Amino acid sequence: MAQIRTIPQSTQANKGCGPLIDPLSDPSRPLRQQIFERVRAVGQIARVQLSKELGISPASVTTITSELIESGFLEEVQTLRDGESSRGRPAVALGVRAGTRHVVGIKLSDREHTAVLVDFAGNLIAGEAIERAPGALEQDALLDAAAELLSRVCAKGGIEPDTINALGLGVPGFVDSEKGIVHWSPVLIERHVDLATALRARLAVPVVVDNDANLVTLAELWFGAGRALSDFAVVTIEHGVGMGYVINHRIYRGARGMGMELGHTKVQLDGALCRCGQRGCLEAYVADYALVREARTALNLTHKETQSVTTLLESLYAHAKAGNSAARSIFRRAGRYLALGLSNVVNLFDPQLIILSGERMRFDYLYAKETMAEMEELSLDTGRDIPNIEIHAWGDLLWAHGAAALALHEVTERLLGSSREMAAQ
Repeated sequence: MAQIRTIPQSTQANKGCGPLIDPLSDPSRPLRQQIFERVRAVGQIARVQLSKELGISPASVTTITSELIESGFLEEVQTLRDGESSRGRPAVALGVRAGTRHVVGIKLSDREHTAVLVDFAGNLIAGEAIERAPGALEQDALLDAAAELLSRVCAKGGIEPDTINALGLGVPGFVDSEKGIVHWSPVLIERHVDLATALRARLAVPVVVDNDANLVTLAELWFGAGRALSDFAVVTIEHGVGMGYVINHRIYRGARGMGMELGHTKVQLDGALCRCGQRGCLEAYVADYALVREARTALNLTHKETQSVTTLLESLYAHAKAGNSAARSIFRRAGRYLALGLSNVVNLFDPQLIILSGERMRFDYLYAKETMAEMEELSLDTGRDIPNIEIHAWGDLLWAHGAAALALHEVTERLLGSSREMAAQ
């Protein structure tokens, strides 16, 4: 049976940040980028070790790292050799020069907006959150919210907003990340909005946009449990159901940037109405609004229309814990549909790990033993164990951390990647 492990946020603080890509697994990147990203990923590393891991000559490492130090990307740091006391002669290692470049990650949702300010080494400088009333917004109102968050988080961190190197933005819905177009989102009234261009014009900083489930996956890939894994899946259960997938240390988005919409795979023909407008989506049976819809009928909560979804969910969970059979059946039904969705992920992708993430994961009925057993029954019997399941207990800033990772990747590609080399030709 699948092994389930809950990871508290405190265990995610690994040294360094970014994917721990196997040496020589991606030779297409320029050497200076490979060297910088390796240093950032491990935190601190000696030149001789860098030469061994990347399979390049010590002379090349010395030349390139000297250029990166002169350009302000890296710095020399003193560290004790293994087994030496504090009175031993310190060794010299390389580390990312913190504090010289900064990015901001922002997540806009229908209940709370969050932001983080991080430096180029991935260190958190400041975080900010703004609660708001649920509901879709006009484009200008969404831009206002992003501008306010940028201003507030930069003020907390003592950084001028116009010095930010990039801003990563995440929204729920269907997003073409390459073009920066939001085709549909529950937080945006309009459809097919070029949000990246609009926000770039408003803030005068480079902007990259992505789907919020991809942001959680990026957070795991850069800061969390997926750093050393080449292939893994993240399933998010919040106001909706999302999924992100990493293949060979890289997030997979599909040919048009809108793949991995697990929440909108169909589990029932002509079934329950989903907020996307179609029927029978997995989300329409597992997401918070689906649980509340069932609860209002089963528990006669129609008189509590003015109460928030969060309050109603807490009430439903309390009823289930107290032994209410109707409340328990609602969670059990949702768990069965979740098992169906997860088994499809296993059968399609065969991931090393599936991470269940999101605020709703505190409702343990969704990943009860019965749910995991049913997932295993629905998965193909290949004679091998199915992937382990981990429940991730990150805080509210998880999504914004993923947006910051998106921005860090963009800046790294722009300053050190192949796009820089082509621009110089």
